[in-house]
Amino acid sequence: MGKVYLVGAGPGDPELITVKALKCVQQADVILYDRLVNKELLQEARPDVDLIYCGKLPNLHTMKQETINHLLVKYASRGKVVTRLKGGDPYVFGRGAEEAEALAKRGLDYEVLPGVTAGIAAPAYADIPVTHRELASSFAVVTGHRPKGKPKDIDWESLAKSVDTLAIYMGIGNLPYICEQLLKYKEDTPVGIIQQGTTENQQVVTGTLKSIVHLVEKADIKNPAMIIVGEVVRFRDRLQQFKLLSQQQHSDYSSIKLEKA
Repeated sequence: MGKVYLVGAGPGDPELITVKALKCVQQADVILYDRLVNKELLQEARPDVDLIYCGKLPNLHTMKQETINHLLVKYASRGKVVTRLKGGDPYVFGRGAEEAEALAKRGLDYEVLPGVTAGIAAPAYADIPVTHRELASSFAVVTGHRPKGKPKDIDWESLAKSVDTLAIYMGIGNLPYICEQLLKYKEDTPVGIIQQGTTENQQVVTGTLKSIVHLVEKADIKNPAMIIVGEVVRFRDRLQQFKLLSQQQHSDYSSIKLEKA
């Protein structure tokens, strides 16, 4: 029998993959990889590796989950070392648990390798801490998309009243609905949107529950993007002000040196 590694590739920056996960990429006979996996990581694979794309877009799946499960079972049964490479963490909205179950039912060996999830990494790269001693003592990761459409079965009231920071995945398409629900139970709270977080194409838009939909439309923000709701979003503005002040001071100091010269 072979073995399957359910691997978290991290949030986008290829350097954020773990050392152990990178070894799984380098040693695999077969790699099944998702849309959000940075393609630079595939360059680390062996020349003779079988690469299988399993990408999913909203409402457009290149490969059904049942087919992915079947391929994992097939290759592992043939004695192959299989790396199932997923963006972020395999157990955070990555359907890794379903794949582990499919393998376990057939008595096949597998190992789960955690990855850095976008709900923490993307806001960090955008100077937004999900927790802060003064601003937030709790945070929750939430899906903003359900298989049948809007996330109506999510208890928005409990989340709004009990959690300081919400990290919402896959929610851009339902952003107006999400803001509408949260505003029923929450004040006009700061919101940050991070598109393609941790990558060179990262784009950040900040606003409030009342203004963010318009700002996102104006900036033409698309998936993949993280939605962060909470007072911690204000911390980004504070850091930006410090950085701007530091740049101005540095510029003034450079001008003085030139004048003296």
